[in-house]
Amino acid sequence: MRILVINPGSTSTKVAVYEDERPVLLRNIRHTAEELRAYPTSFDQLPLRQNKIIQTLEEEEIPFAFDAIVGRGGLTHPIPAGVYRVNAQMLHDTRTAIRQHVCNLGCHIAAALASKIDHCEALIADPVIVDEMCPEARICGSPDMRRNSVWHALNQRATARRHALSIGCHYEDLDLIVAHLGGGITIGVHHHGRTIDVNNGLDGEGPFSPERAGTLPTADLIRMCFSGEYTEEELLRFVGGKAGLVAWLGTSDTREILDRIESGDEEAKLVMDAMIYHIAKGIAAQAAVLCGRYDAILITGGLAHAHYITSRLRERVSFIAPVHIYPGENEMEALSQKMPWLCCAISVKCWNINSRCSSLSRGVVFLCNVPFILWIYREANLVSCGAFRNFALTCVADYDCSIHTLSPRYFTPTICLKNYKSKK
Repeated sequence: MRILVINPGSTSTKVAVYEDERPVLLRNIRHTAEELRAYPTSFDQLPLRQNKIIQTLEEEEIPFAFDAIVGRGGLTHPIPAGVYRVNAQMLHDTRTAIRQHVCNLGCHIAAALASKIDHCEALIADPVIVDEMCPEARICGSPDMRRNSVWHALNQRATARRHALSIGCHYEDLDLIVAHLGGGITIGVHHHGRTIDVNNGLDGEGPFSPERAGTLPTADLIRMCFSGEYTEEELLRFVGGKAGLVAWLGTSDTREILDRIESGDEEAKLVMDAMIYHIAKGIAAQAAVLCGRYDAILITGGLAHAHYITSRLRERVSFIAPVHIYPGENEMEALSQKMPWLCCAISVKCWNINSRCSSLSRGVVFLCNVPFILWIYREANLVSCGAFRNFALTCVADYDCSIHTLSPRYFTPTICLKNYKSKK
């Protein structure tokens, strides 16, 4: 199976090509500030980024022929975890989303490129707005507000699956705390395959990070808003982008900060140690969600490369559960790894949001020549279960349904192929 993976960032577009699980191409296409200045909005950049991807494939002499093109998911409304087919409703939702971020381009690029190839699927997987939080986690101190999750769903879930595979278990059988440490920091409670609590790493919740403020003193923030000294844009940057380590130390580059610490910079050491302190507090707070009963704590993300950070975190939180380090963000690999699990589902009918149908039909053909177990859920209720080898299945559900398989080849606990629908 040939897969093209696309991950648009603010100043680059990461592109990867996989044949089955083998990487054929890994490329980070840079976009200069001068190049991007010509485009008033991120959506105006679509032709530029699409053409750069095609140009890169031509330079690498990679045929423009793929079974699936998977893009990074955007910032729309909360949805369950899984793999989603790109359709018109998703394209509309990302284009009109309140939170405009370049990651919203992922599904648009995937759809535009897939439309040029016969029988090619355009998909997204585990976007940052995955929301599976338990009811208690949504309640905060004001009835006018609700907690919501914006987090590193893709890498957290991929890391959890990677850990499960390494110990010969299934993700759905484990209770884990997963902490993604990058430009933003999110800490999630993974309970039997669902992330039932996680901080909003985008809008200001949790530990401060290299570029984000995390939780701030609320009254002081309100006073700043009404002081007349800052514009809305400046205040938003105060929370994310120009906050955290970069606000304290003038840089978000942790390698530079660690070099300063090595050279005896006491302020750099204090601020870095404070960030580690608050990350540890965040992990320990999540430990209470499942009454301290966890199989492991997983540390991932770019900052997990730094022994200075991981060793001090391990010292503070290893009393909760064994700590395992999985450095790197691994988003491209995580997106591609969704596809081997998906490769046994090659034909799925799209739900037409405008048809207002009372049921959704989808045909799924499984090709794996190995026995496996299939569960079909409607909402949270198990409606069918059985063991199969080489078969074709069509299921009809009143609402969105997810299909989960266990394959001995991949030790894959989950395949979720869902049709994307708008929040009503």
